[in-house]
Amino acid sequence: MFNEELITAKVAARNAGKILMKYFKSSDKKVQMKSKDNPVTIADNEADSYLNNFIISEFPDDGWLSEETVDTSDRLNKNRVWIVDPLDGTKEFIEGIENFSISIALVNNNSPVVGVIFNPATNEMFSCQKNKGVYLNGKKVNISSQKKIKQSSILVSRSELKRGEWEPYRNSFKSIQPIGSVAYKLAMVSAGNSDTFATVAPKNEWDICAGDCLVNEAGGVMRTINDKKIIYNQKNTLVTDTIIASNSVLFNLSTCLLSCFKFSMYSLNLSNGSMLSTVLNWLCMTFLIYKG
Repeated sequence: MFNEELITAKVAARNAGKILMKYFKSSDKKVQMKSKDNPVTIADNEADSYLNNFIISEFPDDGWLSEETVDTSDRLNKNRVWIVDPLDGTKEFIEGIENFSISIALVNNNSPVVGVIFNPATNEMFSCQKNKGVYLNGKKVNISSQKKIKQSSILVSRSELKRGEWEPYRNSFKSIQPIGSVAYKLAMVSAGNSDTFATVAPKNEWDICAGDCLVNEAGGVMRTINDKKIIYNQKNTLVTDTIIASNSVLFNLSTCLLSCFKFSMYSLNLSNGSMLSTVLNWLCMTFLIYKG
């Protein structure tokens, strides 16, 4: 149903990858700061310009939302919108770390129907269209079948780990792995290369849309900690809730774990909060040991 769109997205991603690799080893990436801790390079902008021109020339009636393109309200009146990050993982790209990617998604009536994530440094092309499964370099892949949280791996943000936000969970998973690029992490989970993805920091639609499509088509679940699906092409593109992606069993266990801890921290602010927090943590960990 969306085969032409998928082919276009894959061609676009591969060609944009050539642009990124042209600058990857360069000492002059012309880095600027869009805001605090939010860099942009000449590669971001050049890849974005190419993607916009190429994709919209193929589908001129579609809307466009990209991290590096000035947003307009026109897309809100469109049923079909391309949601793109031309370089997800800019910090890693600048540092010469291969954890970055191009993320391209097509949304139809607020739901992703095509997802392509391409890491040009490792030559990994993750792709899907609705109801057709997920492919990594042409080979069909699936979400992890791991059901035990204590035996599972989870991919998290380098900056979140550095800030200590995952310290409370260090004994809850077999491994907590910091990797750059939200899109690349989601792609790896969709291919079963890791069991779970989670982020406790706000993310924009372009960070997660293609990955959402991949995870769901691979047989997994990506939702907020409140078990809500993400609705795309919103006026406010920022998703502020914690996001978790995994198979359905690990999603539920991870949601329980993170929710229990957040609630126990809240309870510390109440009368007798310390005791309540301790009890909640004990109940949560007992449940996870039993179930996971």
